[in-house]
Amino acid sequence: MSSKGDFTRQSFLGPNSENVLADVRVALVGLGGGGSQIAQQLAHVGVGHYRLLDPQAIEESNLNRLVGATQNDVDRGTAKVEIVQRTILGIRPWATVEAVQEKWQDATYLLRDAHVMFGCVDGFQQREALERAARRFCIPYIDIGMDVIEVAQGNFAISGQMIMTRPGRPCLRCLGFLNSQNLSQEENRYGDAGINPQVVWTNGTLASLAVGAFIRLIAPWSNFKDDFTWLELDGNNQTVTPSPRPAYEPIPGLCPHHGGPDGVGDPFFSL
Repeated sequence: MSSKGDFTRQSFLGPNSENVLADVRVALVGLGGGGSQIAQQLAHVGVGHYRLLDPQAIEESNLNRLVGATQNDVDRGTAKVEIVQRTILGIRPWATVEAVQEKWQDATYLLRDAHVMFGCVDGFQQREALERAARRFCIPYIDIGMDVIEVAQGNFAISGQMIMTRPGRPCLRCLGFLNSQNLSQEENRYGDAGINPQVVWTNGTLASLAVGAFIRLIAPWSNFKDDFTWLELDGNNQTVTPSPRPAYEPIPGLCPHHGGPDGVGDPFFSL
């Protein structure tokens, strides 16, 4: 497709990068504080095709972080996919957006032909299921998440991560991010600040890291060869560093956990 708009200030992304981005199809699963900010940034850089999946409508507690949402949306109980679609089209009216207010498991047809999948979900089991779908459909997967832990009475530590994995390369299990212990934990069980602690600035930082990983994959501006990316956010000190865990985790060269020895699967697989 031919993009519309002036992208001269990001021309360093490479020859024809604006058309490359305009032709890209992205799937976003989970459209809260993280997913809504990822969608907004992707629209700004000129991504042309979106598949949005989230079964929920906005609630008042979402207004502290859901980009594009208004008090009127809260009063109306607007679907999150509708809010994010409105944001994208407000920035790039020429974009195509397929928005489905359903669980992603009930709309996997929207994932099949995506070039990249973003996961902004709660809980380790949800992450494993999403990455499994990404492997079956031969799609790179970019995951973000945050947590808050009480380190002393009344003092909290904010942390988060952005992990990008690619078909056939090490997965979240290979990296040690997912393991039998955390997968057995109850869904949506987060640290000491209550269920699903979220703040807009941490979501925004993680969303920016996710979009940066996406641009490295898609735009012809750098010679990207990494098997995976794992960045950790220290929200208290406002620092982002590569995770040290891969240095001491035994990581296989080819993923043994998904779709056979090559770590990929049938793109027409159905859940």
